[in-house]
Amino acid sequence: MKETRQFVKIVVEAEDEYQPGGPPLSPLTISYFTMWSLFDVLFGQSHETIGTCILRIGELIDMPSWLLDVISLMQHSAMGIHVHCGTQGNLVRLRALGSQETRLCLAPSGYVGQAGELWFIRLLPPANALFNYHIVFNTPYILVGVTERMFASYLDREVGRIGSRKLPGKLEAPAYIMKHGPTPNHWNEYIFCAYTGHQHEAVFLTGIPDIKESLPTKPLRHRPHLGGG
Repeated sequence: MKETRQFVKIVVEAEDEYQPGGPPLSPLTISYFTMWSLFDVLFGQSHETIGTCILRIGELIDMPSWLLDVISLMQHSAMGIHVHCGTQGNLVRLRALGSQETRLCLAPSGYVGQAGELWFIRLLPPANALFNYHIVFNTPYILVGVTERMFASYLDREVGRIGSRKLPGKLEAPAYIMKHGPTPNHWNEYIFCAYTGHQHEAVFLTGIPDIKESLPTKPLRHRPHLGGG
């Protein structure tokens, strides 16, 4: 479809460049990359995502309301930095960067971690009243050697670079940066360059996106092309 050509170009080039699938071949896991491509990649003059398109079409074809609700939760979700505040059974208590509120969360990968860790994750709220915990939708990215203050300072710098520019979706600058990035592949590039190791339940990253010397791998423009085409 000609309407999705821009979307296809962005995602296919990202697939070629970062080869998502999971470590050891790529630190971009399928769970992360799929949600990014469907719900974060903006395309077209109206700055749509595949998620917003599904929601609009779903209303016209009488898609089940429960399914629309779940897709809406996914569309409104974003990657974010969360502070580990302890465990409760198999659940983890997480606090979003800059917030004082903690939430009980389930990480389906099985990783529970330790208090004080920073998690780079996509968190989904309960889909209905049968659950009282959030879901960590991607294999957790654990930030090593990075503090809450360091990442908050980085976000402040990105907000400063945006300045007074009007952003799509009526999002505040910090929320826009975390969901869409300053550029489409910003967070893909960060994960790729910040990768420092993994285990079955988690992937470990280190460094700050705009401090290139803090990243284990050189940014894209300083390394050979990874994919074909």
